[in-house]
Amino acid sequence: MILVVLGTQDKEFRRLLEAVDKEIEKGNIKDKVIVQAGQTKYESKNMEIFDLIPAPEFDKLLDKADIVITHGGAGSILSAIKKGKKIIAAARLSKYKEHHNDHQRQIIKEFADQGYILELKDFNKLGKMLEKVKSFKPKKFVSNTNNMVKLLENYIEDTNHKSWFNKYYEVLSYLFFGGCTTLVNILTFWVMRLLKVGVYTSNVVAWIISVLFAFITNKLFVFESKGNALKEGISFFLFRLLSLVFDMGIMYLLIDVFKWNDLLSKVLANIFVIIINYVFSKLFIFKKR
Repeated sequence: MILVVLGTQDKEFRRLLEAVDKEIEKGNIKDKVIVQAGQTKYESKNMEIFDLIPAPEFDKLLDKADIVITHGGAGSILSAIKKGKKIIAAARLSKYKEHHNDHQRQIIKEFADQGYILELKDFNKLGKMLEKVKSFKPKKFVSNTNNMVKLLENYIEDTNHKSWFNKYYEVLSYLFFGGCTTLVNILTFWVMRLLKVGVYTSNVVAWIISVLFAFITNKLFVFESKGNALKEGISFFLFRLLSLVFDMGIMYLLIDVFKWNDLLSKVLANIFVIIINYVFSKLFIFKKR
């Protein structure tokens, strides 16, 4: 039996499952294949795929597995090493949106250099790697492997501190594009007011233009959504209608009640609205890749 492990990362790793599926179709894999897929959504008639497998059951599957094919998570690799399994490891790569960075390459290289695992770099060569792993004799687990893992974890932590934006990419990109959306909103509002259009009519026009801009940038760049554009667009529009109600309410309160400057009121209202829109978009609208 072959156990494929994709961990619990919040991003998909379809490339590895597609490679395994292809080898099954070619007849290079005749064993039963069980997959712990995590957040990766993949359908196949050739493999038994589970999102998450309870720890006791996972340990039993790991004991039964003749070969483990895994992503480059240190925990996933170490679990199989401790049981003396033959392991093929493939790194998630940031260029395919499989991770925020490429630190899994470093993890796999360190384990491979020590003789614990085999590294799969070219997914088109998985068939050859499966032949190679049959005669591969992995180095036995020793206690100092934990020290190596600790060093790797420190390396990853240091890397993440140096490129700290990787941890907060979604929030930072939302703030950037949210700022751009707010700028589009305010500039449109300002132009409409220069043209002597009424305050609330200007606000609605600015809202429509900024919603279109926000939907495109949120879908493509912030949440990197793979969901249906029409369905997400409708949901996005409806939730933005709700935020428009908040926007108009705040504008009314600041302008008509407190007699504040209308442009200043617009800026303050948008600060509140941008927070609401992020929560709505993340929780209810966009489906992550």
